[in-house]
Amino acid sequence: MGNVETFIFFCLCSWSLAGVFGDEVKSVSVMEGDSVTLNINDTDIQKDDQIMWKFGRFLIAQINRKINKISVYNDSADGRFRDRLKLDQTGSLTITNTSTTDSGLYNISIDKTEKLFHIFNLSVYAPVPVPVISRDSSQCSLYCSLLCSAVNVSDVTLSWYKGNSLLSSISVSDLRISLSLPLEVEYQDINSYSCVLNNPITNQTTHLNITQLCHTCSGNSGDTNIASHSADISCSICCGSD
Repeated sequence: MGNVETFIFFCLCSWSLAGVFGDEVKSVSVMEGDSVTLNINDTDIQKDDQIMWKFGRFLIAQINRKINKISVYNDSADGRFRDRLKLDQTGSLTITNTSTTDSGLYNISIDKTEKLFHIFNLSVYAPVPVPVISRDSSQCSLYCSLLCSAVNVSDVTLSWYKGNSLLSSISVSDLRISLSLPLEVEYQDINSYSCVLNNPITNQTTHLNITQLCHTCSGNSGDTNIASHSADISCSICCGSD
């Protein structure tokens, strides 16, 4: 086979694989605790077909149109779907009271050949908490040092905004961890700052109150010594001291 023929054959194979494994995957996102239905088009399936639903390698439900029988397997997949699966006559699968552990690939195969029909990529996201803005009291300088934090989170992004402009951000994938993102502002800053925690479905925002958090440093810090020294100089000038 020549170079031209090889190139054409490669392109045709790539196009075919993209059609099978790319276009057939349907992404579905849902908030934890909500119900979700993975719909299939009944006209695409012959009336006497057997439809099988799998979560990964686990068979979780099937419908046999020949004998009009619907079966749901509560003990499959370590029992995680117990009493939460519903399969209707169209072959569509409903998952109630979803959990983040329900995230993954769901595939439909038909008849005894188990020919692949559909693949659903389900993502279940936990509600995001309200981020907390605190001041780093160990730091006392010309700038107010702040931290925006969120605990026990996964699949989220934590960001600082100045008005509508993104200043910085940090993301975490599927591991539940605590996140913190620092920010330094001037004490007399009049700009609007906010900290946003979001996932692909929802977000929570906390607005920074500079007046409340960024009051003047106290104690034996450099700022206080500078301010005290300035006051002494002013007094000496005012009182005519040497």
